[in-house]
Amino acid sequence: MKPELTDSRRLTGANLYWDHPAAIIDVNIEGSSTALISVWSRAAKSLLKAVGRPAEQLTHRVFEGGASLLVSAPFDGLYSMCELNEVAWAAAQVATGESDDPDLEIEATRLRELFDEESNPALLALRAAALEHDVPFLWDDDEVSVGYGATSLVWAPDSLPSPDDIDWDSIGTIPVALVTGTNGKSTTVRMAAGIIAATGLRAGLTSTDWIRVGETILDTGDYSGTGGARTLMRHPETQVAVLETARGGLLRRGLGVERAAAALITNVAADHLGDYGINSVPELIEAKFIVRRALHGDAPLILNADDSGTVDFAGSLENTIIWFSLNPENPVVLNHLASGGRAALLQDGWMQLVRGDRRRKIIRAAEIPATRDGAARHNVANALGAMAMCSVLGIEDEAIRSGLAAFRGDEDDNPGRGNWFEKDGVRILVDFAHNEHGMNALADMVCHVPAQRRVLLMGQAGDRSDPDIRDMTTAACRMNPNRLLICDLPGYERGREPMVVPGLIRNAALASSVDLNRIELFAQPLDAVASALEEATPGDLLVFLTLVQRDEVLSLVHEFLEA
Repeated sequence: MKPELTDSRRLTGANLYWDHPAAIIDVNIEGSSTALISVWSRAAKSLLKAVGRPAEQLTHRVFEGGASLLVSAPFDGLYSMCELNEVAWAAAQVATGESDDPDLEIEATRLRELFDEESNPALLALRAAALEHDVPFLWDDDEVSVGYGATSLVWAPDSLPSPDDIDWDSIGTIPVALVTGTNGKSTTVRMAAGIIAATGLRAGLTSTDWIRVGETILDTGDYSGTGGARTLMRHPETQVAVLETARGGLLRRGLGVERAAAALITNVAADHLGDYGINSVPELIEAKFIVRRALHGDAPLILNADDSGTVDFAGSLENTIIWFSLNPENPVVLNHLASGGRAALLQDGWMQLVRGDRRRKIIRAAEIPATRDGAARHNVANALGAMAMCSVLGIEDEAIRSGLAAFRGDEDDNPGRGNWFEKDGVRILVDFAHNEHGMNALADMVCHVPAQRRVLLMGQAGDRSDPDIRDMTTAACRMNPNRLLICDLPGYERGREPMVVPGLIRNAALASSVDLNRIELFAQPLDAVASALEEATPGDLLVFLTLVQRDEVLSLVHEFLEA
């Protein structure tokens, strides 16, 4: 395989490498990358000098099968720096004989023109003034703003005011928290929004489903990246913001905000490995911890003490940490409390906020509807994290209790995640479990729910590796389904032929001792749901894992309930 460029993009905020923007390229390299990176570095430095930007920094990261190559850049030079980075890589490829030697003098002339065209001194002046006045600053291709919420002022990038014309005293901020992790992000964000609403404030939140302020949905879609964060922070009605911050956005663009009052990591497990050069769980852990770059001073990092990889990585950090745990005897937490640290714990059925030897009982886990009387341990953990985070945001204990007690986990306040329905002795669970870690948590709960017969519907997108599909299926089969309905996900084959993924799931289920006669294949989720509902009898537990067509599945469920 010849060395080739696979991606070129802008990192517009703090990222895996730095706290500042950069141009990054990902490249495939078979064998040693040392020589190629050395040539790339020399070419990049030569080009930077030629375009009058010798102070910009270079760095790189080598991973299995390739490398990421970075050049720092100002806000008003990121597109041009991407071009420079690509030219430097083309020069590096000459060493392998895979491309013609680019004429760096001609390229330097072209790049100088690009930098001149992109230059926006007014943008840099506004950014510097915002830093001087210690107010939030946000920038993207379409809008530039200072301040958050009701105090936010927004302009087009080509119509920026002089900093001297701005009343800086009128510009303020609002509490902001970031939530990331492999599983539980959306639920934790929505629990936090419910707690904030209990105070009478309007919570703004972003998620993989939508942007919402109070009860108003601004837009639907995956808004767990920088674009959703900036849209929310500029909305005049946002009073407190909780931002779901997914792996993809972190690696593709970096952080969407420069500062946060708290950041929470729910857990980290194998998911989406292979994207952006992240090929292992330790690498994924490091990527999730990008959120700590938004924390300054004593702003805490809220971490899951029951997640071993998180605990190991946190040992090298200097951040203020608040731990949460389902185990009151967790040694990490006990040592932390002994030195005066803070934690959120489940003990004797009570969710508690603890600091040193002082404890505050907030609510019994069984009083939170989404925990199913405490049986949904993953939602108890999510609630502990949300409780700790909201406490940091200054929310009183009573509002935390009220918000959690009102969180039903149904399709209204947490669509597609742990939604329960029942009719005539038939119980239905609609959930989003889509990886081994999430599936094991779901299986733990389902196995504690009495049922005469369990019917499980599952599928998976084609961009997951064969081992990931096998491991997810093995975890799902712990539910011991009497019927296993395996569906293809039309439009999500992602390079595989139709029905290939269902075949992989079937083979993994057979290897997990599921009888072949219990397995049925379907071309799409709706066909499988219709079959399950048509044949449902009292005592059945139907588990629908809806990774796509969620609204349509819920519509079929409601037709069943109303028939």
